Amino acid sequence: MPLRYLLKQFFMPPGILLLLIALGWFLRRRFPRLALCCFTLGLGGLWLMSLPVTVEWMAKVIEREPAIAQQQWSALVQQADVIVVLGGGRDSDDPAWGGEQPSAMALERTRYAARLAKASGLPVLTTGGLHFGRPPSEAAMMAEVMHEDLGVEVRWQEARSRTTWENATETAALLKPEGIRRVLLVTQAWHMPRSRWCFEQAGFEVATAPVGFLGVPNGRPMGGWLPEGKAFWQSTLLLNEVIGALAYSLVYGR
Repeated sequence: MPLRYLLKQFFMPPGILLLLIALGWFLRRRFPRLALCCFTLGLGGLWLMSLPVTVEWMAKVIEREPAIAQQQWSALVQQADVIVVLGGGRDSDDPAWGGEQPSAMALERTRYAARLAKASGLPVLTTGGLHFGRPPSEAAMMAEVMHEDLGVEVRWQEARSRTTWENATETAALLKPEGIRRVLLVTQAWHMPRSRWCFEQAGFEVATAPVGFLGVPNGRPMGGWLPEGKAFWQSTLLLNEVIGALAYSLVYGR
């Protein structure tokens, strides 16, 4: 099992918050004040991250790239030479489909890219490698959905990457020998700033097509101040993105 996966389970929510609560329990008699701090941070973090309003506020800070107006879709050919769809995970062994399928997030990106491709006439490249070494690749699954369900043929499949940085570098290895330098990126709005940075570092001229915005009115009862499981999951995505952006600038910055 990859070390990166294990580290994320322990040091990202909910793992780190549960560890704080457990630590508070063990310290409650010997170090009551420290235990109280651990309990407060752990329980408070679980509560805050489960609020839809927290998701809305965090996303407004992270989502800096604007959406493309539908009336502009047909003119995208003037800004880019190819649509690049970033992989967004998979769902394993779904018996309804007889095997692996793109995640809901990956399907959202795929559907949006297909609409843009039909409107603009731009070719499509899908990205994403194997999940823990198990085929098919994310790129292949998204290409199959585009062909079978959306009527769009994918010209290139980048099937080696495991991270956003590798999405960019492996895509460059495919496209640059063909003289392609302008790309239209399709990914979640909260993921777009880091994705754009990676592809620019790889030498591309980048136009953006963000989808799946979270920094919009949450539409929940009581303004989103009631906790829910979906909001907690979305908060972890946003927090992971913030940490990822900081780590990328330190590790890959030039």
